[in-house]
Amino acid sequence: MILYEYPCNERVRTLLRVEYLFDRLFFFARGEDPHHHQIALATLFDLLDVCERADVRTAVLQDLDRHRSALAALREHPGVDVPTVDGLLTDIQGASAALAGQGRIGQCLRDNEWLSSLRGRITVPGGSSPIDLPSYYAWQVKPSETRVRDLNGWIAPMMCLHQAMALILQLLRDAGDARDQVASQGAYQEMLGGKTFQLLRVWVDGEHQVFPEISANKYVIWVRFSTQDNQAKPQAVARDVAFRLARCNL
Repeated sequence: MILYEYPCNERVRTLLRVEYLFDRLFFFARGEDPHHHQIALATLFDLLDVCERADVRTAVLQDLDRHRSALAALREHPGVDVPTVDGLLTDIQGASAALAGQGRIGQCLRDNEWLSSLRGRITVPGGSSPIDLPSYYAWQVKPSETRVRDLNGWIAPMMCLHQAMALILQLLRDAGDARDQVASQGAYQEMLGGKTFQLLRVWVDGEHQVFPEISANKYVIWVRFSTQDNQAKPQAVARDVAFRLARCNL
C-alpha cells in the first residue's frame, strides 16, 4: 500500500515539510560519495531556511505544551492506560526541555563562517564548483569518514527539533482511525458538518497505478484519483478505486 498525506492547516504542512527534509538529510548524510554529501549540505541549509521563515521551534514547543496538558487531563479518566500516558508525558517533557534549552535552532551553523559562505554559493547553479570554492573542493576530497564525521557534527544541533517534531507527528498519526472506503468513478466525498481535522492519510494499492488529489475544509473531504499518461500528465480515472482513509486530529 502506498501512503499519501494531506495537511489540513499550515502548521501541519510545515511539520511535514521539515520531516521530509530531515529524511532526505539523513539518507544522503549516510552516503560516502561527495555528491551525496553535497545534497546533504544543501538539505541542511534548506532546513535552516524553513526554521527561520516559519519559527518552527516556537510552534513545536507550543504543540508539545498543548499535548502535555491534554494528556495530563486524559490521565484522570477511568479506563485510561496510565503507564502508557505517563510514558508519553515523559517523552514530551524530555523533548520540550531539550528543544527549549537549545536556543535558536542551528545558530552555531550560522556562526560558522565557512558554512555561511558555502550556504550562499551552493544554491547558485555551478556556484560550488572547484573553481569558485576551492576550500569546499578540498573538503570533498577528504576521506568519506572525515566528511561523515563533519556532517554528523553539523546535524547534531538540529536533532532536538527532529525528535520533538517526530513525537508530535507520531501522536497526530496515531490519533487517526483508518477505514476502508471506495471512490466511486474515481471520486470520494465526505461531508463533515463543521468538524475540522489536522491531517488526512490515504492508502491505495500500488497495483491500481493511481494517486489521490486531496482537499478538505470544515465542510467536506474530497479525494479524486488520477493516473499518469506516458508523459506523466495527470488523467482522472473513471473507475471505482478502493482505498483506506484516516482522519487525524488531536
